[in-house]
Amino acid sequence: MPTIRKRGQYQWEAQVRRRGYPAQSKTFTTKAEAEAWANMIESEMSRGVWVSRSEAETTTLYEALSRYEEEISLAKKGSAQESSVIKTYKAVDLAKRPLSTIRSADVAKLRDVWLKEYKPATVLRRLAVLSHVFNVARKEWGMESLSNPVELVRKPQPNNARTRRIGSAGEAASEPQDDRDPDSERGAQDGELERVITASNSALLPAIIWLAVETAMRRGEIVSLQWKYVDLKRRVAHLPATKNGNARDVPMSSRAVAVLQTLKDSRDAKVNPTEDDENDADLVFGIRGDAVTRAFERAVTRARKIYLDECWAAKLKPDGKFLTDLRFHDLRHEATSRLASIFPMHELTKITGHRDPRMLMRYYHPRAEDLARKLS
Repeated sequence: MPTIRKRGQYQWEAQVRRRGYPAQSKTFTTKAEAEAWANMIESEMSRGVWVSRSEAETTTLYEALSRYEEEISLAKKGSAQESSVIKTYKAVDLAKRPLSTIRSADVAKLRDVWLKEYKPATVLRRLAVLSHVFNVARKEWGMESLSNPVELVRKPQPNNARTRRIGSAGEAASEPQDDRDPDSERGAQDGELERVITASNSALLPAIIWLAVETAMRRGEIVSLQWKYVDLKRRVAHLPATKNGNARDVPMSSRAVAVLQTLKDSRDAKVNPTEDDENDADLVFGIRGDAVTRAFERAVTRARKIYLDECWAAKLKPDGKFLTDLRFHDLRHEATSRLASIFPMHELTKITGHRDPRMLMRYYHPRAEDLARKLS
């Protein structure tokens, strides 16, 4: 029989002792709550289904997030992005509560607050991290009784898939201007790529941009590229570790080869390399991914300003879509769409690294006029 005793004026302590199980005790504000809890624990022990809840009841979400970041997140390739999500969770009031007290209603409330400020895909990524924290705690940290509140929460439908195309002056020269649709939903504009490259103050960004748009490689794959995996004669770059965990060989166009050849010649011409150069000798670029993103954003901003100055000087109305809403990842979109006009789908998946053709379709955005030309 469980023991119920009064402690102080407003507390009731319930104790359960049973052979073969550790003693359990918990304090409540009412006698009815204490009796209900004790009867539940005793019933579970009698049926052999009892599991300890003590760790889940004493571990706060903040503590679980810290342990998750140290033991799980740091081993992931996207640890930097996940660390940002963990930092966001640690700042909310929910982080102060024990894991066992967090319910799906709490998560749903947080979801609704975030949806007012962020796009559905961002909120989905945050929910995915929290879900993984609960699953790891339940499966690996001895909290078998813990339920995952994220599993019961309705997930927002992502509706922010990007279809942004980046125009190139070279590409535009091969098409009649009167055949192009200025109001295309993709917002492709002629010469954007060259303008961004010209406006860049970075010595490495132009080469990185050309390599991205010619090969469809991800930002992380480009900054991790090593010279020992680059075969300029065969025109192939080997990626031993990619986002999805599979190695792949990326064929390179003549322009991509020329870009890398120029970098290699410059590298080989160094007579007295510094210590940093020696440490990063095998990296093609030796720059962090976030630095690439910031350099690209600054170049786009400068290119847009130069374009506006030109329009005002010529007394022309600026195009509101030209050199706006551009992200570095759009280069992969653009490259995939260009390569799709050359390679069939099964070959394209090998180049871009997509395991599922349905995921590849998110990056393939052909121009309607290009498809129309293929019709007889």
